[in-house]
Amino acid sequence: MSLPRRVLLSAALLPALRAQPRKVRIGIAGGRFGATFQWHLDPGCEVAAVCDIADAARDRLATTYRCANAYRDFTAMLKHPDLDAVGVFTPAPLHAEMAVAALKAGKHVISAVPAGLTVEELEQVLDAVKTTGHKYMMAETSYYMAPIIRCREMSAAGEFGTLFYAESEYHHEGLIKLMHNADGSRTWRHGFPPMLYPTHCTGMIVPVMRERLTEVTATGWGDKHEILRTNQYRNPFWNETAFFKTSGGHAARVAVYWHVAAGVVERGQFLGDRLSYFMHRPEGSPDCIVRIAKDGRTVIDENNYPAGDVQIQPARDPDYFDRLPEPMRVRTGHGNSHTFLTHEFVSAIQEDRHPAIDVWESIAYTLPGIIAHQSALDGGRAMKIRDYGSAPRR
Repeated sequence: MSLPRRVLLSAALLPALRAQPRKVRIGIAGGRFGATFQWHLDPGCEVAAVCDIADAARDRLATTYRCANAYRDFTAMLKHPDLDAVGVFTPAPLHAEMAVAALKAGKHVISAVPAGLTVEELEQVLDAVKTTGHKYMMAETSYYMAPIIRCREMSAAGEFGTLFYAESEYHHEGLIKLMHNADGSRTWRHGFPPMLYPTHCTGMIVPVMRERLTEVTATGWGDKHEILRTNQYRNPFWNETAFFKTSGGHAARVAVYWHVAAGVVERGQFLGDRLSYFMHRPEGSPDCIVRIAKDGRTVIDENNYPAGDVQIQPARDPDYFDRLPEPMRVRTGHGNSHTFLTHEFVSAIQEDRHPAIDVWESIAYTLPGIIAHQSALDGGRAMKIRDYGSAPRR
């Protein structure tokens, strides 16, 4: 007896259906920054729960992600049935504590930056990842800005030649407006040390140079403002500038400024002996690539020296949207990075691998700022930065 055609077709589809990974069920905590991602657009993800202590922020999350399971308490959300992962998008001083709690509760974690505020907090997150075996990712936006995607790939291909210097700056004049709530109470940003928020800069330099930051001397500047005299962090600085030595013996500079007569900017530049890349400046100069070239190509003479002339041209970076599922090809904040962060975290869970900005990379971006702040407080003393290594190879 022959089977009906529809049964035969269904049987033929079974292998393909089995091959499709189960959707990642995620809970999102933090209704401001946490509501700016695209979990609901990723074909491999479902927002199963949302959480915020504030009613308006919680409602924003529920509306954005079309999720009816709303919690005021983070611990209660961790007990939501069949939850695979958690997004921690709360104030910075809570990141490490909440990430560790979620990892120990059996959840994969994506956290807003920074990963922690102290060496001890970073080590607690690392230990929780090692102990539980769950995935951890830091949502550093600069990593997925189009110029940084391009520079990472040019660096991996050796196009810079020797990449001997990099610098990055995060200037945010006007941040003082976010240091108080509407009722005059202080937010977590009140007097927050600039170098405890370094990852918008180090998240460019470390992956492009493909080296760790191993030593630092830093200088801070403050002006005796009331905020600098009374903040909980005992931080006397509006601005901090750090000079780093890398594991390859090269140099890097990071400047994080909260009070500066300059436009808000998040940019970097990378200098090599074959090619350099300069990201746009707030006064309007575009992203540029500078090459030493002859007849439009790199030519190396018998002394291993590039022949030709310096050529400057606009970079015209692609948007890289073709690397995303079609529903996620939308413009987002922080240089269109949010969709890339979203999809990378979901894909890492489904593929059972460490995400691109895993816990080891997160420490490599966060720890240099912590040590730089210590250096600035100590008058610019040169200080070593521990390398916690990289994800184990499989």
